[in-house]
Parts: sequence; structure tokens; C-alpha cells
Amino acid sequence: MPYGYNGKILHINLTTGALEVETPSEAFYRKYMGGSLMGMYYILKQTPAGVDPLAPENVMTVMDSVVTGASISGQSRINVNAKSPMSGAIGDSQAGGFFPAEFKFAGFDGLVITGKSPKPVYLKIIDGQPSLEDASHLWGKITGDVEELLKQELGDPKIEVMQIGPAAEIGVRFSGIVNMSNRMNGRTGMGLVMASKNLKAIVVRGHNKPEIADPEALTALNRTGPKLMPQNADMDGLGKLGTASVVMFQNMLGTLPTRNYNEGQFETAEPISGETMAATILKKRDTCYACVVRCKRVVEITEGQYTADPLYGGAEYETIGTFGSYCGISDLAAISHAHQICDMYGVDTISCGATISFAMECFEKGIIGLEDTGGIELRFGNVDAMIEVLKQIVTKSTPLGEILAEGSARAAKVWGAAAEECLVTVKNEEAPAHMPQAKRSLGLIYAVNPFGADHQSSEHDPYYEEGVAAFNLDRLRELDLHEPPGFRSLGAEKVRFAAYTQIFYSMADSLELCQFVYGPTWTLYGPAETVEMIRAVTGWKVSLFELMKIGERRINLMRVFNAREGFSRKDDSLPSKFFKPLAGTGPTAGVALTHEELDAALDLYYHYMGFTPDGLPTPASLSNAGVEWAAEYLSA
Repeated sequence: MPYGYNGKILHINLTTGALEVETPSEAFYRKYMGGSLMGMYYILKQTPAGVDPLAPENVMTVMDSVVTGASISGQSRINVNAKSPMSGAIGDSQAGGFFPAEFKFAGFDGLVITGKSPKPVYLKIIDGQPSLEDASHLWGKITGDVEELLKQELGDPKIEVMQIGPAAEIGVRFSGIVNMSNRMNGRTGMGLVMASKNLKAIVVRGHNKPEIADPEALTALNRTGPKLMPQNADMDGLGKLGTASVVMFQNMLGTLPTRNYNEGQFETAEPISGETMAATILKKRDTCYACVVRCKRVVEITEGQYTADPLYGGAEYETIGTFGSYCGISDLAAISHAHQICDMYGVDTISCGATISFAMECFEKGIIGLEDTGGIELRFGNVDAMIEVLKQIVTKSTPLGEILAEGSARAAKVWGAAAEECLVTVKNEEAPAHMPQAKRSLGLIYAVNPFGADHQSSEHDPYYEEGVAAFNLDRLRELDLHEPPGFRSLGAEKVRFAAYTQIFYSMADSLELCQFVYGPTWTLYGPAETVEMIRAVTGWKVSLFELMKIGERRINLMRVFNAREGFSRKDDSLPSKFFKPLAGTGPTAGVALTHEELDAALDLYYHYMGFTPDGLPTPASLSNAGVEWAAEYLSA
């Protein structure tokens, strides 16, 4: 009997309805661990080259990991992967909550989903018994209603539901997958892939908790968590104020994207801050399974024009950024209402809010007019316009809604070259609310990340620049990072920092670990404790070196997939807006990236990773990562 995991992967052919259980070896689990690394193993082997992302042949994987469900903070996360309808590259998205642990308790470590059902269905897994059930009566319903209906239908209020919303069903390209009605696999359009298969939901319930190799060691580590929280200002603030705790800090640094990334400081940031949320509309702090951090916000607004139902949680920093400062809006009630609409209909708040701010800039510049917006004055700061356009997007109820439901990169193709100058996209994926003009290594990672701009694929610059706190530097030394470079540098040492922390976070996304709990700097547990936790759960005497190899493995396989689909250095690029001096009067006014420094950083990054100068993995880099078998797909 394995420790920490079930030893079972469920394969679902939705076209035929066939359900088959695979029982991989222990060696397989130790090599691939879970998450998107394990997903990539199946996707590369089973997805045809050049497949349409919405074709039945596009393989979708849903994976937890060998430590999911253990009684310790930060392990209840789940990963969804498939070819992305946003980019045509690999898609990748994670979510937390209670669904991931319950999925493990229901008896499986992952799903490999192929085909397309002839009618809407949901996958039910109860105590190891999977079945496909009719979901026709659920199609078209919002997420909160579907969850309640399924709990009533199955007679169990403790089932966990992972589902698509109505937006995915009608083809909104940046649709996500929602669990608990408020946790979302939001990025890269994975909800649209799930909808293309006529799979409405995955419903799980289980009572089989995998055995832990060393329960005493795990308990001892777990008990240190509450003691560490008050000693760590970053973690303490995260617990008390949620991710919105960084709104004012980012604004002070001039790294809060404002008016579609044209400025780095928002003059009315305070009304949308975590402090304001806690003092006004916060109902309670929620959590994920077994986690002491409790960073999830639950808000309630019962009066006024814009309300918020606590069923749908509350806005995270990214949502506050994209629907707030991106759009020049400082109305926390309106942002909270926008967040609720996104959760009800199942769309990614980052891409959705950023697409609206892009449209606002196009309107401000006269690229589009009232005839394009249906008479809406789509200007920065117009709260009612933001909410109205959001409703049009999630329902595709107007010509403007249909255009913007494709995302900003495709909308720019409709509106012309001038609109393309307003984009903040990488591989067609809208950039999150962390500014690469100031966080230089983040700009490099935005460019090279296989699934587009992502703020959780590496550590951010301030943690490895002159003056970094000793606490953070002690942890970075475990990754062989000893000499923090100067402010806003993008030289060799900063590129090495970017590559090494990308590998660490890639490992975390394979072990499905929360990056607010396990990380190389400010988190609850550092690299050494990460190793300790995995040893306690699995019984494997892993080292940090072995875990870093897992991170390399994932990055290599993702880039192999992208190379097979025609991606190379030309696609590791950033939008022109990032190379233009920021406006405004804040500390980043006038700051911009340069093409020369990005090109030099790309050369160094590819060298560190063992890739070709064109950014492609090599047989040697694949062999070094332990996935020699993937070399055949480089020439496919």
C-alpha cells in the first residue's frame, strides 16, 4: 500500500462512456509526483500534434499529488492541463479549496479525459466508484445553483463539486473551472476545454484517507505553522487581510497596474485595499483543507446598487487589480459584485478584467466609439460601464460582448493595429497585476513561461535585490543564491534567480503545493521544510536536488509540447506597452523595460536551462531532467 496516494489514475473516454482505472508503479509516482508534470506525461503521449483545442482529441488532465489530503497546511490544490484555447500552447491552471483533498479521499490521484459526450454529463466519484451521470438539467445554470442542486440530488451536503459555468457553455474563451462556487482554475481557458467535451461537473465524496509514512514527523511540522505565522509579517498580513494585503504596498512601490498598465500608482488605491475590505465588508476568513493561514476572503454586501453574496467568497488581489486599478475604479462594492459575476458564470477574473480595461483604453484613444460599444461611455473610472460590459461578456449578449469574450488579443485583431498597442498579453494571456517594468526578472518569466504571463511561476524581484531581509536570503541560499544584485537589475545573477525560483515553483505545481505556504522566501515553510514534509508523507528519502529535478522535468515537457505546436523564441516576447515609459507621478514613472536587456536575459535563461538559442529543449536537457522519452516529440 503506497503512502500518501491511492495508486490509481482514472481514464475517461467521454465519446464512448468508457471508464478505466490505471495503477501506475511507485517509480512512476516518485518521478512525476502529480499536478501538471503528471498531466504532461499523458498529454504529450496522447494529444495529437496540431489538434484544435476544442476538438474531442484534446486530452484534459485533472491531477492532485502524492501529498494532497495530508493533514498539514498548503497541500489541497488541484491542477488542470490541456492545449489552451487562449494561446494554442499548453494550458495550465491551479485551484485550492476542499475539492482537491476530497478528490483524493474519493479514491483517485488524477483523471485523464478524452473525447466528447453526446450529451451533457457529470462525472461522479463516490468512495472509489466512478460513473457518468446526465447533466442536461444542470446546463445553463450558474455555479451556486448547480452546487446546491447536486447536493440535493445526491443527498449529501458534503460532496465537493468542480464545474464549468454558463460562460464556458456559450464559448467565452477565458472560462475557468469553479469549485466551492468560489475557488477557480481560472487561467488559460480550461473551462472552455471542459465545456467542449460536454462535461458539466466533477462530483466527489470519499472517506479513504491515504496512510502517512511518518505521522509523528508530519504532526510536528504542522504544529510549527501557527507559531511561525506571527513571526512572519508577510504571512501574518496574508492571513489577516488576504491577498489584498499587498494593494497598498504595491501602490507605494509604484507597481500597482493602473489604467490598463499605463501607470504604476493609483491615486485612490486605499478604498480598494485589504485594510478597507477588512474594516467594511469582510464577513469571515475562509480556508482550504487543513490550512492554518486562512487567507480566503468571504465578503457580504446587502445594501446599495452593487451587492455581494458570501457564497461566492470575495475578491483576491488580482481581481481587485484588474477590475479596480486597471479600470481606474475605486468602488470596492462594484469590484466585489464583478468578482461574484465571474464566479457565478465561471470566467477568469484576470483575463476578464484586463480585457475590459483594454477596451476602456481603446475607447479613450478613439480606436473604438459609441457605435462599437452600443452607446456605452467605456471610460476609465466608469463603474456602471464596467459592470454592464462584464454582463455582456459572460452572456455574449451583444456584439461588444461577443468580441470581448474572445479576450483582448483577439479583440485587437478586430479593432486594428492601434488596438494592439494597448495589449498587455503574452501568448494571448492577459498579464496579472505585477509589473515587469519594475520587477525585471518577472518580465523574463512572463516571456518564457510556457502558458503565458503568470505571477506565480517564479519568485518576485524584491526578494533578491540589495537589502533583502536575512530571513529571505537564508532560504535563497538553499537554492545556491547568495549575492543579491542591484535594484531593478536583469543581469546574470538576476536571471539565475529567475530560473532557479521558476524551477522551485514548477516543482510546487507538480506537488500541488500552495505557494503561500511552501516557497523559497517569505512563505510559511521554506525549501528545507518542503523536503521534510514530502518525506513524512511519502516515506521517500527525497532531497532538494531531486525535487528541483521535478521542476525541471515539468518545464522541459511543457516546452516540448509548445515546440511541437510551433512555439519558439519568437513567442517568448512581451507586449510593446512594457517597453514604453510608465506615465504618472509615482516612483515608477518613466520606467520601462528595454528590448536589449530582455534579449540578453533570454540568451542567459536558455543557457541556464540547457535549451537552444531559439528556446527549444534538447535531447541533453531532456536527459538531464530524466525524460529522455520526450525527445521524439521535438521532431514530431
